[in-house]
Parts: sequence; structure tokens; C-alpha cells
Amino acid sequence: MTKNSSKYLILFIISVFFSSCNKDDNYTEIPLSPIKVDLTQVPYPKLSDYGFFEGDIKNQSPSLGVLPYAPASSLFTDYAHKKRFVWIPENKKATQNGDMNVLELPVGSALIKTFYYDNVQNVSPVGASRIIETRIMIRKSSGWIFANYVWNEDQTEANLDLVGSNTLVTWLDENNTIKSTNYRIPNEAQCIVCHKKEVLVGGSEVISYIPIGIKPQNLNFDYNYGNETKNQLTKWVEKGYLESAINFPSEENTTVDYNDSSKPIDKRARSYVDINCAHCHQEERHCDYRPMRFGFNETLNNEPNMGVCVDTQDMQDFPNELNRIVQPQNVSQSMLFYRINTTNEAYRMPLHGRTIIHTEGVLLMKDWINSLHDCN
Repeated sequence: MTKNSSKYLILFIISVFFSSCNKDDNYTEIPLSPIKVDLTQVPYPKLSDYGFFEGDIKNQSPSLGVLPYAPASSLFTDYAHKKRFVWIPENKKATQNGDMNVLELPVGSALIKTFYYDNVQNVSPVGASRIIETRIMIRKSSGWIFANYVWNEDQTEANLDLVGSNTLVTWLDENNTIKSTNYRIPNEAQCIVCHKKEVLVGGSEVISYIPIGIKPQNLNFDYNYGNETKNQLTKWVEKGYLESAINFPSEENTTVDYNDSSKPIDKRARSYVDINCAHCHQEERHCDYRPMRFGFNETLNNEPNMGVCVDTQDMQDFPNELNRIVQPQNVSQSMLFYRINTTNEAYRMPLHGRTIIHTEGVLLMKDWINSLHDCN
């Protein structure tokens, strides 16, 4: 090789090197998550401080690493719509502990739930959406904590508020009917009632807090993520949010959407009480002294756990005719029906989370009661 040819070869190699460095298809920018969950600083004073949403936070567009999810059946909260998200720190995974138990999320994780109404009539402009609150549960090494954020009137920010309050909401529903509620934003004590678990340790009662809806039985169905529709448990595994060696619940152990009239009435009713009542009516929970056990797995082929033909002799100050928790084919003698069909705070069930009657839920439980056979 001549001296000149060697020089040209070197120049060619240099030009190729710089040319390749300038090509966009040879350079990949690694996106960085904007999320900040400093466990020594949370709860932050403002919702935007976490970075869970990109752009205008009222649009609820999840940031990188924030995954939307939904249970098969939703807890009734005065007809509020809900958007739910989960965030798990990088290189950490949730683990499974049975179909009916909440997934065990690692320290640093966050569950985010936003409550809102569409077609609101008492806002400007009339017919706009209104976000009421965003509730966050954060997993610290010492356990879960609550952080509730109340949205301002301009819908530009939500501020930490664990005191609780009420706000009037009037909206036009899907049937063009005007509805209204004095929506209750819970205080911390009310959050504790639904989320607490009481355990005896060394003869002393220890209270911890746990999530409610993130159970495999509730997530074992397809969810539309916008760019794809996929089983949620599969999505969690693919995203690295859930251990890969999971056992998917059987169809028998999977809850259904209680609004789906194509499903058996028994399964719909069991799914309804599971999401609305079971978090209190379980062992070591707020209402464990009552005989009902409303967990979906606990009501399979077990009508007494649903209150069927169970006497109410220990319940005072109720109408005398309410002599059973559930009296088959007779709602007027069924305590369960009475309590879900009243707005009287002294009697209504659930204790928290609603101020008005869930018409569709009441009709579902009426149909279920009327489908039952007589007590032996």
C-alpha cells in the first residue's frame, strides 16, 4: 500500500466514524422517569410533586413507569368515575399470595386513585368534567400510609388534605337524568376504617393498613391500554411489576363485573359484596364481629356467609320485621337489603364511601334475594 493510499484509507475511516455518530438511528436516548417518591419526605404537599402525570395533570396522562389498572367490579362511591394507577420502583416486583389476597407490593410503591364526574352541571362551563380528589397509598418500610389530595376549582392542582370535607356535585348521568350528591371527601380516620387490619402480637393489638382492590381475582381480565388490550396480570409481569412465576386464578375464582347481566346472578351478587363489603367483613377487620364473610372465595357455595337465613337477633333499633340478614324471596325482611337501601347514616352500609343510594346495586341484590330458595 502506497503512502497516499494509506492516508486516504485513514481519512475514509474517520469520515465513516463521524458520519455514523450523527445518524439518529444509531443513537438511542434512554428516557428518564420524572417520578419522585422520597420515603423520607412523603406525603408531599401537592399532587404534582410526585411527577405521576405528564403534561397538564388534570388529563391524568401517566408518566413513564406508571401503569393504569382496574378491578373487574368497582367500589360504589356516589357514582364517581375512577382512574387507577400503580407505580413500583425500578428493579422491584410485587409478589402473589393467593387469588383473594392483595398483591404484596414492594417498599416505595404507590397506588393512585382519582375520583371525578363527567357532565357536571354546577361548574363553568356547564357540562365539563370535575376531578374531586386523588387518593394515594404509599408503601413505606413501616407499612402503608395515606395521602389524599383535594383538587382546586381551576383543576390545575390538588393539595394534601387529610382533614376531610364535603362538596356539592350535580351531574347529568348516562340516561340524561340530573343527579346530585354532597360528596364526602374522607378524613384519615375514615380511610383507616376500610383499610385497617388488626392482628394480635404478643397479646397486644397491632393495626396495619392494606390496599383493597389489587387482588389477582380482581385483575384477571383484559384491559384496554390504548395501544393494546391485554390481561392485566400478564401486563404486570411483562412490565416487570409482578413476579413471572404467578398462578392465574381459575374462572371460578375470578370476580366479574357486577353490571354485566350476561353473568350468573349469584356470581354478580358475590362480586358486588366482595368489592363493596368484604374489606370490613373479614377476620381481623372492622366488622369481623358480624357473621357475614363477604370475600369472593368465602361465598362460593356458602350462602350463610352471604347472610342467607342468618338471624339478626343481636342487632338493635331496627324494624322488627328484619329478622334475617337475608330472607330468601323477601327483601322487606332482609337486613342486608334494608341497609344498602337507606341513606340514614346510623343504618346505611357501607359505613363510608356513599351518601346516596346505588340504585343499580340495590336492584341487583333484590334480584339475587328473589332468586334464592326458602330456608330449611
